[in-house]
Amino acid sequence: SGKTAAFLLPVLTGMMNNGISGSAFSEVQEPQALVVAPTRELAVQIFTDAKRFSHGTMLRPVVLYGGTSLGHQIRNVSQGAHIVVGTPGRLLDVIGKGKISLEKLKYLILDEADRMLDMGFGPEIKKIVNELGTPPKDQRQTLMFSATFPDEIQNLARDFLNDYLFLTVERVGGACTDVAQYVHEVPREQKRQMLCDILSESGTDKTLVFVEQKRNADFLATYLSQSGFPTTSIHGDRLQQEREEALLDFKTGRAPILVATSVAARGLDIPLVK
Repeated sequence: SGKTAAFLLPVLTGMMNNGISGSAFSEVQEPQALVVAPTRELAVQIFTDAKRFSHGTMLRPVVLYGGTSLGHQIRNVSQGAHIVVGTPGRLLDVIGKGKISLEKLKYLILDEADRMLDMGFGPEIKKIVNELGTPPKDQRQTLMFSATFPDEIQNLARDFLNDYLFLTVERVGGACTDVAQYVHEVPREQKRQMLCDILSESGTDKTLVFVEQKRNADFLATYLSQSGFPTTSIHGDRLQQEREEALLDFKTGRAPILVATSVAARGLDIPLVK
């Protein structure tokens, strides 16, 4: 949809127009922009876009997420961090070690805010915004993106945003009108065979299959692979390298079927999924 570019490009432009502060030699980095995302995959995707958009400038984005070496990420931060993209837990880890200060923050972006609340990150988000030296809302620009707008999100908007503008794309919480939706009601014991029939009809098209439980993702991926459908899986219990490899295999078509939990439900840019 271009949402990432819609917030990154104005932020990058504003930072360059107002002068780039901070030094790669500072013990404590003071980023001007912070993007908070619910999952590692989304954080990496936003970081990749930030790196591409800032190419040829003096701006240096960094990404922070769990499942990888904290020491390595801290060393990366110490080389300069004008823009920080990260998941709530790992952000708090690095800030807690005194490697990042939010006192000079000018832009705060909360991406997929409702998803972060669903994952239980509400206290972490409030701590980042209210308790770590982050400038008050009238001294920073805050952008919050959410697919739904329940009471809890409305309360966050009132707390975090200053005299904000509320923009909607189509109906809030509504289904995407570009996607045709069909329901097949089948007995439980026939679900796998029905899925195989659907996959046989789709040929080599990329297909994303969602399951509710992590263990079912691996079970179903194994079953489909043994049934002649090259399949990979992604869920929160897989190692970060395994998750990245699974996404790469799916994007490149090496494994045109991806079985996933809700970790892949939001924000990921995977072209040509039929």
